[in-house]
Amino acid sequence: MNNCNKKTLPLALSKRDYSGCTSRKEFRMKKIAILGGGESGTGAALLAQAKGLAVFVSDIGKISAPYKEVLLAHGIAFEEDGHTQARILAADEVVKSPGIPNSAPIVLAIQQAKLPIVDEIEFASRYTKAFLIGITGTNGKTTTAHLTYHLLKKGGLNVGLAGNVGASFAKMVLEETHDYYVLELSNFQLEGMHQCQLAIGCLLNITPDHLDRYQGKMEAYAQAKFRLLQNMTAQEHFIYNQDDPNIRGYLQKHDLPPCQHPLSAQQPSAGAEDTLRLLATSSFQLQGAHNAFNARVAITVAQLLGVNEKTIQTGLGTFTGVPHRLAWVGEIGGVHFYNDSKATNVAAAYVALESFTQPIIWVAGGYNKGNDYSAILPLAKKQVKAMICLGKDNSAIIQAMQGAIKPIHETQSMERVVAIALSLAQPGDVVLLAPACASFDLFKNFAERGVCFEQAVLQAKRAPKPPKTS
Repeated sequence: MNNCNKKTLPLALSKRDYSGCTSRKEFRMKKIAILGGGESGTGAALLAQAKGLAVFVSDIGKISAPYKEVLLAHGIAFEEDGHTQARILAADEVVKSPGIPNSAPIVLAIQQAKLPIVDEIEFASRYTKAFLIGITGTNGKTTTAHLTYHLLKKGGLNVGLAGNVGASFAKMVLEETHDYYVLELSNFQLEGMHQCQLAIGCLLNITPDHLDRYQGKMEAYAQAKFRLLQNMTAQEHFIYNQDDPNIRGYLQKHDLPPCQHPLSAQQPSAGAEDTLRLLATSSFQLQGAHNAFNARVAITVAQLLGVNEKTIQTGLGTFTGVPHRLAWVGEIGGVHFYNDSKATNVAAAYVALESFTQPIIWVAGGYNKGNDYSAILPLAKKQVKAMICLGKDNSAIIQAMQGAIKPIHETQSMERVVAIALSLAQPGDVVLLAPACASFDLFKNFAERGVCFEQAVLQAKRAPKPPKTS
């Protein structure tokens, strides 16, 4: 393992010239097709047009009004409600939005035609010389990306935040000029990255998720996550969770060139004790051991880039967290409500439950992604006094939990969730929305689910007295 002396790193990094891609070749494409007309696709279209490429955007569904207005205003050709295969296959390259599965018929046709397919992150990286800091993991990447950005910005660095957090990296590269970018990267985005070279890569954890995309194979999912490190040399830096068995297993089989910075919650790694000290002496506000680990990753990135200790400590204390990630919503009659709607898989729900010592009324359920709930059973039996399942079909999670939790209620109404919770809760209890499932059976996304939960809590708080259940 090639641990590094971090005191020498800022100078070493400052001398490194990044072009975003490992190859300096000119991209002589003339035509580019973009699949998906959302945030990622529209941003890529704007950047491609600005670079003189002929752009065509194709979406199998409706393009939402704000993005359609942008495409029209810039004279970018597009189609919706279906793909014109001949026009797409006439392109020199295809930029695919990360949410489009590789099994989609249009993607299979592109692959058969042997056209290159890349992600928006890959495409945008060709047009920036900034240091790229990539953060991935099954859980915690959004909080870690936001905190890393927060610390670097507090340290006076000219930094942008993009990727899976919602902001288009391509649009940011086009409209802003930053020396550093913090990129939250999903496994979907990593699949479409080939030449992009990160200066720092952070891997938080690898737990079962999205296995439907990988034929149920954890090894394939792990390989997608480790694409974070492709093209790295000994001059780049890899921060990772050495307690994670899937990460540890992969590292035992592969010799990776980047300078490694292992972090452990169980036994402090040599050279990493100062991250614990900085965290312990700050007024960091986020709950849970997982957030403490996320903070240590962000601290390590800040240290690598020369942010001083006092600034790091101050920045940790002023970070208020990210919406829908274990966020305190309010208190009603001594009962505290927390929104962790982003906990869309079992591992994320586990760390959310683990963050509290009080009795929990657990709000879970939704679209089941083939989850295995067995790992969470002992904790649920110990910590959860009641469960409320929110979703169209909660049979799998109810069947898994009925031996560990009683009572279990079921509803499709967020208002009923809060009403049932208040009827069951005692002062000092916690009502925790940590679904362990995806949201799109009842909601547009996890954010909408979280907002609905917060609104229902606030509505109940304004009521003259707690709602009664029949």
